[in-house]
Amino acid sequence: MRIHDEVSDALAKGRPVVALESTIISHGLPRPRNLEVAREIEAAVRAEGAVPATIALVSGEPRIGLDDAALEAIASSEDVVKCGVRDLAPAAARGAHGATTVAATSALAVRAGIGLFATGGLGGVHREARETWDESADLGTLARTPITVVCAGVKSILDVGATLERLETLNVTVLGYGTDEFPGFYLTGSGFPVPWRVDSPEEAAGVVRARAELSGDAAIVVANPLPAAEQLDPELHARVLAEGLAAAERAGATGKDATPFLLDFFHRETGGASLEVNVRIVLRNAGLAARIAAAA
Repeated sequence: MRIHDEVSDALAKGRPVVALESTIISHGLPRPRNLEVAREIEAAVRAEGAVPATIALVSGEPRIGLDDAALEAIASSEDVVKCGVRDLAPAAARGAHGATTVAATSALAVRAGIGLFATGGLGGVHREARETWDESADLGTLARTPITVVCAGVKSILDVGATLERLETLNVTVLGYGTDEFPGFYLTGSGFPVPWRVDSPEEAAGVVRARAELSGDAAIVVANPLPAAEQLDPELHARVLAEGLAAAERAGATGKDATPFLLDFFHRETGGASLEVNVRIVLRNAGLAARIAAAA
């Protein structure tokens, strides 16, 4: 595992560092916008006084923090593998480029000594999980990885209520940032309450410190909602979600293929509006994660 010099220096000096995933770069956004957004996310972390550490496999080598060449390779290569934790070893052994999911990013970040991670939305329990047992590996990894993840909830294509139940069962702490309602990713709210609320980076950092002393095995999820004025139009969201789920079923898009299929469907059917909302989500979460890291 190679840690970028800037990240290594920051960790050694106790400066705030924020981990960033790479799946959004390779699989979540269209080219060439993906590379632009990757740089914007890193800039959002820097603007709040923290050091960004985008995580990926480059030619089989786990990298904690990417230089420009590595970032461009993950953004532009055709053969980038989407890597959960289970995929890291075979991808590394084959010398592949790999974009890390929430789970893989969390695992590698903690190994490197990074405690804060910003992403868009978590994976979770899929809507047909009673029949398919389809549940994101993000949840199991968060149950045993002491990292703090700033996100906008779970992707709205998932079963939000069931995901929250699983997070409770797995002892993952969920905090609503400035809200009593769990965010709905593209939407400000999901209709489900959060068990705990914090209203400042300092409050969130206090929970992080207490977790380290009292119950240090599982993650903390800081659920940061979009302002209502910035969310996707709720009526448009409901219509496109219903159409997208039907289209995914017809196309047989299940498992790890379901999320990219549905995100692409949202992008097309909303005329790009969902993409811009997604970008706003990640930029806001990156800035908040940096502020929490600075306060921790």
